[in-house]
Amino acid sequence: MSAVIARNTSRERGLQIGILLAVLIVVLFVISLGTGRAALGLGELLIRRVWEDDELLWIVLSEIRLPRAILAILVGGALGLSGAVLQGYLRNPLAEPGLIGASSMAAFGAVLMLYFGVASQFVWALPAGGIAGALVGVTLVYMLAGNAAGPLTLILAGVAVNALAGALTSLALSLAPSPFAVQEIVFWLLGSLADRSFDHVWLALPFIAAGCAMLFATARGLDALTLGVDAAASLGVRLPRLQVQIVLGTALAVGAAVSVAGIIGFVGLVVPHLLRPLVGNRPAPLLGLSALGGAALTLAADIVVRLIPSGLEPKLGVITAMIGAPFFLWLLMKTRRTLA
Repeated sequence: MSAVIARNTSRERGLQIGILLAVLIVVLFVISLGTGRAALGLGELLIRRVWEDDELLWIVLSEIRLPRAILAILVGGALGLSGAVLQGYLRNPLAEPGLIGASSMAAFGAVLMLYFGVASQFVWALPAGGIAGALVGVTLVYMLAGNAAGPLTLILAGVAVNALAGALTSLALSLAPSPFAVQEIVFWLLGSLADRSFDHVWLALPFIAAGCAMLFATARGLDALTLGVDAAASLGVRLPRLQVQIVLGTALAVGAAVSVAGIIGFVGLVVPHLLRPLVGNRPAPLLGLSALGGAALTLAADIVVRLIPSGLEPKLGVITAMIGAPFFLWLLMKTRRTLA
């Protein structure tokens, strides 16, 4: 009886947090539409559009700021959700797309499309390269670490795959045909949502939607795995199928996100950890909240990027790394004290 009451309480708390996060996303979305290099707020843009029929200002809103805000929600949601799923599946608090090689291998796959000029000839080449790279990266880490990987094994497998992706990406940079190609690839790798259009939204949306749908479908299996592999199998969870869903879902969602935004690190690590204490230890309630939290964090970071007074806009991936790296170090120290 007490377990049922606790579960209902956790569900109610999760619903309340989800509503708060949704409201926060709406507020940040509006702020994002009113933030940019041009000192024009959302209200001023709309007023001048209605009363002065200023077509240029309307283009700033609808073709520059709007797709950027939508992409922040899509990319952040995909990263937050995939991080929560990987942590639940591997039962490891240090798991996230960047640490297990998904992001770096997705970046390498997309870099190959840029390096060989395929991305400029075929509109689907960039997301296809990113998804293929993420799929290879997640599969390699799973094969190296194994199903019952501990924190150290997972980190070592992720380091190995990240090192491989970094070496291959550096090789592509060193063999780039011109300095302009090198600059384009490096700027893209740093991660940014600047100068993105609705073309990028339509490119990423179907893959992210498909990947997130597959990841959300793992909720029951992840809950069952908290009881152990044998107990999950006895409850009817088909573990090979669950593994395929997680690998393909992560590859689709993370690969598409990286393909349009570059590497945005630590979102999938930070968000699930911030929200997990609020909903208990069950993975399923955390999935939707992590998607919302990832979207909110990415939107907020992208707003901060545009508010920093500098000649050149800082890269979004740099800002999320500045947030996530100290958090990761704190988490490592906390895990070390717990194991001791």
